[in-house]
Amino acid sequence: MDAQVDAGLPLWGGLLVFLVLLILVDLRVGSAKKHMDTRTAAIWSGIWVGISILFGLGLLLFEGGEAGSTFFAGYAMEKALSLDNVFVFTLIFAALAVPKDEQPRVLLWGILIALVLRTILIFVGAEALERYSWVAWPFAALLAWTGYKILKSGDEHDAGDKMVARIRKRFPDLKPAAAALVAVAFADVIFAVDSVPAILAITTDTFVVFAANAFALLGLRALFFLVAGAVARFAYLQTGLGVLLIAIAAKLAYGEITGDKIPVGITLGSIVLVLGVAVGASLLKERREGRTDGPAAG
Repeated sequence: MDAQVDAGLPLWGGLLVFLVLLILVDLRVGSAKKHMDTRTAAIWSGIWVGISILFGLGLLLFEGGEAGSTFFAGYAMEKALSLDNVFVFTLIFAALAVPKDEQPRVLLWGILIALVLRTILIFVGAEALERYSWVAWPFAALLAWTGYKILKSGDEHDAGDKMVARIRKRFPDLKPAAAALVAVAFADVIFAVDSVPAILAITTDTFVVFAANAFALLGLRALFFLVAGAVARFAYLQTGLGVLLIAIAAKLAYGEITGDKIPVGITLGSIVLVLGVAVGASLLKERREGRTDGPAAG
């Protein structure tokens, strides 16, 4: 069993109140306001990441190294997977012609709905893993299959177009913003089918899993406006995510077969290494292609 944070009602209540206060501040002056520009998006993305790091350091200080390390591992995984969400959200907004001024609030409410639904998945999944260890096998199979599909196709973003088509067919009278809200929430729940088992493979501590998901999701709005136009630059991010999902599936299977647990430090280091290599290789590829596509010497 994983070491669990002793999170009673005061700690849960404190986290929820803190998140609500952050959301209210964000609504008033942050990334949910209209006319979002890159500078504001960068500031608020930095604020959310900074708060997340401080929260993880607080866990390290008050709950021990394992709690803090599992939070950082889960947060890094969720943050990486959220870049995939950004691409799909871009397709949804483009397909539904959602005005740019309406996109921040659509993202806000879509993500809040998704967070509630994810929370249910987190508690159900964690309880199932704690009570019935064999649940690790279908979780591992799901993660391995998803990782294999990503590596094989290199892309799974056609799901965004299919989702928009279904919503248009079933709700033809919805305004673009309302249709986008449904699509964003639905898309994030679909992503949760992969990401929740992935983070539960790292830890079944519901407090840590919820916190990692909440901070990653609530920072997603600012991240969207910061990198939406540049996310296509990360050519190898999908490959990195596929490798990580398969590796986490192997971690689950290893734990079920041997009864041992891979140290969380190795898990965190592996996540950072794979993502770092994927992003670095992507930027190197872009630089090389930029040189190739540049003006020929006269």
